[in-house]
Amino acid sequence: MSADKRIGIAGLGTVGSQVAARLLSGAVPGAVLTAVSARDASRDRGVDLSGQRFVSNPQDLASADDVDVVVELMGGEGGVALDLVQAALKAGKPVVTANKAMLAAHADSLSEASCGSPRVPLAFEAAVAGGIPVIKAVREGMAGNEISRLSGILNGTCNYILSRMEVAKLGFEEALKEAQDKGFAEADPFLDVSGTDAAQKLTILSALAFDVAPDMAHVSLTGIEQISAQDISFADGFDSVIRLVAMAEHRGAQGVFHQVVPMLVKKNTTLAQVSNELNALKIEAEPVGSIFLQGPGAGGGATASAVLGDISDIVQGFGRALFRAPTSGMKESATQNAPDSEYYVRLALADKPGSMAKATQILAENGVSIEEVVQRSSQAGDSFLPVVFITHHCEISALRAAVGALEAQKDICNEVLALPVFTEEM
Repeated sequence: MSADKRIGIAGLGTVGSQVAARLLSGAVPGAVLTAVSARDASRDRGVDLSGQRFVSNPQDLASADDVDVVVELMGGEGGVALDLVQAALKAGKPVVTANKAMLAAHADSLSEASCGSPRVPLAFEAAVAGGIPVIKAVREGMAGNEISRLSGILNGTCNYILSRMEVAKLGFEEALKEAQDKGFAEADPFLDVSGTDAAQKLTILSALAFDVAPDMAHVSLTGIEQISAQDISFADGFDSVIRLVAMAEHRGAQGVFHQVVPMLVKKNTTLAQVSNELNALKIEAEPVGSIFLQGPGAGGGATASAVLGDISDIVQGFGRALFRAPTSGMKESATQNAPDSEYYVRLALADKPGSMAKATQILAENGVSIEEVVQRSSQAGDSFLPVVFITHHCEISALRAAVGALEAQKDICNEVLALPVFTEEM
């Protein structure tokens, strides 16, 4: 019978503490917690760690004689976390991490280290979609299939904010404050609300699905900061909700198109039913067709569950290298060629004769035709009125040209916002 794998954890925040507690309870047969590292050894974390060796410098876990597997839960794109992971891989020790920022930013060096000879497992299920096993689904469950598109909701903070704006009729700032009060959003929410967090996760999934090197520069990225209660109301009038959708689609010879952007999503679709802090991923492939995964994408319990699953895999000898090959051997994904789409275009239109005619003329001159238009009635003293167009399918270049032309017409309109309309066959 093989000896137990000795686990060293760097980072004892909410996730690290839960992982430690579960390991100490024997949740993962064949794994024993032997060493931990954190900034403050004396802090009460709700778990008795007096029987485990405390390591003041996390880097020392990579060379420790009583550690076989390093679990990195400190976070951060670089710095101490990156140094530890690189040192552990160089020492031939498997690594488990939840650090999507590090994986997205340093895929080259980490892939080289993980895919060396011998290959050293680098497990990262917890880096994407929390407790939903999307990494296993894409890399293992869909092996032998040809994946054509990934689409879903990969950030629980944004989804919670948009859901609360929809259900409780809150403004963006109010919904963000509520998310922060409940622990769903950080004090500095930029990485979440800007879409950056979801984009980092998307590049990791795309690397597995399409064998393209992760590159944030190739993601068309728009956050949710401009979404107003007015937009939520307009969307409801079109029998839709607004969701921050992450999508990677194989576009044949054009490469793989990546985008993270708020979209109008029809209420009768599965994606529209994903609410609050939940995450979801739809995988479209041949010959299987499509599968849809949904579950808790944020929170200590969900992330800890994914970390423990990775530890279990390594204990059983199922650990894998980061990607199938170093990123230097992967295809580049330099395309920004978005698929044609319908668009939601919201603007504030001057309350004077000829404004509507001029706006529709600008759209038509740029090759954008209108399917529906809604104009809200004026209130006393309003000089600009909210107007929304739903366009027919058009190219993104035509839409951008039209929006640019509208924004230049300061005398008739301002506050132009354009969002794609999500369809199953985009």
